[in-house]
Amino acid sequence: MALKATIFKADLQIADMDRNYYQNHVLMLARHPSETDERMMVRLLAFALFASERLEFGRGLSAGDEPALWQKDLTGVIELWIEVGLPDEREIRKACGKAKRVVVLSYGGRGADLWWGQSRDKLERLRNLTVMSLPTAASQGIAALASRNMSLQCTIQDGQTWLTDGEQTIHVELQRLKEPS
Repeated sequence: MALKATIFKADLQIADMDRNYYQNHVLMLARHPSETDERMMVRLLAFALFASERLEFGRGLSAGDEPALWQKDLTGVIELWIEVGLPDEREIRKACGKAKRVVVLSYGGRGADLWWGQSRDKLERLRNLTVMSLPTAASQGIAALASRNMSLQCTIQDGQTWLTDGEQTIHVELQRLKEPS
C-alpha cells in the first residue's frame, strides 16, 4: 500500500519591500513521504520569494513533468518555473524551453557546490535561467520552523530575507550563481 502525502497548512504573511508585494497567503503543502522538512520548507521559501496570486505548487516529487512551483498566465503559458534542490541539467533545459523564466533554488551544502560545479558550463548558456544557492544554515534553520499548522512572516528587503514563526527568526541570504542573460 502506497504511503500518502502529509498535509501541512501555512498562514504566510509576506512583506516584500523589494517588489512592493504585501499579501497574506493561506497555503496547503502536501509533503511526499520521501520529501524532507528541509525540502518542503525550501519550496515554501521559494513561494515567498516569488509570490503572486497565480503562483502555485506543482504536484510534487511524483510528477516528473511539473516543477516545485509554477506560474501560468491566463492562457496557460508558463511564465515562471521554479525548481528546488539539485535538478538534472536535462530537466532544466526542458524547463527553459517550456517557460519564459526558470529559477533553480539549490540547497544541500557541499552537494549543491558539486552539482553547480558539474552543471555550470551547460547551464550558463540558458538565457532565461536564474540559479540561486541557499546556505546550509539557512535551509536547516527554516526546516526547524516546519509544523503541521504554521503561522509565518516573511520579510524581504534589499535582497535579504527573514522568515519567522514569532519565536525563531531565520535570516536567509541567497547567493546568486547565475542571472538570466
